[in-house]
Amino acid sequence: MNFGGDGDIAFEVKGYAGIVTLTRPKALNALNNTMVLALMAALDDWESDPSVHHIVIKAEGRAFCAGGDLLELYRNAEAGNLKYGFFEDEYRLNARLGVYPKPVIALINGIVMGGGVGISVHGRYRVMTQNSVFAMPEVGIGFFPDVGGSFFLSRLPKNFGMFLALTGYRIRAGDALECGLATHLTDADALPDLEQALAAAPDADALLKKQPVPSSIASAALDHDEIDRLFCHDTLDAIIDALDGTRADSQLAAAACKAIGAASPTSLAVTFRQIKAGRDLSLADCLRMEYRILVRMLQGRELYEGIRAVIVDKTQDPHWQPETLAEVTPAALDAYFLPLGDDELTKVAEAQ
Repeated sequence: MNFGGDGDIAFEVKGYAGIVTLTRPKALNALNNTMVLALMAALDDWESDPSVHHIVIKAEGRAFCAGGDLLELYRNAEAGNLKYGFFEDEYRLNARLGVYPKPVIALINGIVMGGGVGISVHGRYRVMTQNSVFAMPEVGIGFFPDVGGSFFLSRLPKNFGMFLALTGYRIRAGDALECGLATHLTDADALPDLEQALAAAPDADALLKKQPVPSSIASAALDHDEIDRLFCHDTLDAIIDALDGTRADSQLAAAACKAIGAASPTSLAVTFRQIKAGRDLSLADCLRMEYRILVRMLQGRELYEGIRAVIVDKTQDPHWQPETLAEVTPAALDAYFLPLGDDELTKVAEAQ
């Protein structure tokens, strides 16, 4: 079964399930445009196929999907080709998954970040294993949590999404289940059996309702109530003050202070505002807002400086401009959210 993808993504129908497999393990299954378009084509075809009752998305190797291909983005920018089209297609795919009428089940074994979150979190179910590591680390490379981050992060309980967005903190399956990012847990060794069961089951909802929580997977490691107290504030400055005031007595606050201190001030300001705004927006409207931010980010310097320091040169020494939050002016921040006129993101499925 071929919907495209140039060998980076594979498709098959097995029993009642349409099976999608990401097949770029050496690149940690980072998304590229051909993969996005192929997955969209499969969803379109399988939606009207009565033999396909649900969709299963899985991946080869030690990562589910580590995000988009940032090195390709960097090289394209160096060549003067900003490649807005990839993000247009990716965001439309995210929106499509948010309203897809058939259950979409992501089997997440390993790293899931950025674009990998976008193709899993908007579906109905996320099954994680003891090997799963979730993060939205974009502020650390001068970017922002996109792929609908303003929608799903803003809706996590106890301000956990704001915590993840501002710190890029990596969490394991227990904390993902606690906050709702994971809907189910399973041992990694049991994934093939679960896939077979989904292929054999006409009703994925009923099957997953019986899925037990394995005792072998550790429960939440973080104090979600403490996170709520630290990240519940109405301004970014107030959050930073709360963290600074407790870091001497709290390992979590100290780690959060360190992460925020290393992040792009521009990215932090944009991210705080987008998460706040996203609470009152549909998924489609969140993606339209994020596309506005994206265009300005691609036209700026912070993202490329972050990619240079973290991925290209691997020096871990990004030089942010401006260097401090105090230097991020209201006008500069507002500019990221302004309408794009004729260049607005269109044809995004409405999702509430």
